[in-house]
Amino acid sequence: MHTQACIFDLDGVIVDTAKYHYLAWKRLADQLKIDFTEKDNERLKGVSRIASLNIILEIGNMHPDDRTKEKYAALKNEWYVDYIKRMTPDEILPGSIEFINELREAGIKVGLGSASRNTPLILKRVGMRNLFDAVADGNVVHKAKPDPEVFLTAAKMLNTDPRFCVVFEDAVAGVEAALNAGMICVGIGSGKILTKAHFVVPGLAMMNIEKLKEIERKARI
Repeated sequence: MHTQACIFDLDGVIVDTAKYHYLAWKRLADQLKIDFTEKDNERLKGVSRIASLNIILEIGNMHPDDRTKEKYAALKNEWYVDYIKRMTPDEILPGSIEFINELREAGIKVGLGSASRNTPLILKRVGMRNLFDAVADGNVVHKAKPDPEVFLTAAKMLNTDPRFCVVFEDAVAGVEAALNAGMICVGIGSGKILTKAHFVVPGLAMMNIEKLKEIERKARI
């Protein structure tokens, strides 16, 4: 087995914060009288805050100036932080801790690669900070997925060649970022959406070391 490190996205892979992003964006869209649906929300997964705002404004055919955009983005984040401040370990997605512990026992490094600047708060709320050897988040990286910066930074922090890293992602932009980094990518969610991933599973509850070996074997053929 060649895998030396596994890097996980946070939202929608380790914890269920995607619903809070949606609630906060929906609240802003409603305030702006923009019809924003859960289907539209798929376009926002793995995308930076300002890029997400631009998509919503595009749906509403609105063109505010940069200062107004910053105000909207700050308002959304304020609402989102209010939601995640109430998070508990119950919101860790099934199988996440078990799989991470199995990786650690096998001597495989574990990293986090997330665009979210709220990553430290979320990890604190759910009690997972000590499970990761490295955390690359929106506080240390600046380019949004599909740019590979977040995953390359995580690999560097883990002192691991990107070729020997496997990424777990639930967003199209995140899958592309992993591939752009030269890493194997396991999609978390639907194979109909995450078509470019090397392999797709519904969630980390389906993962174990044997499954990882099988995925790696297929990806390297």
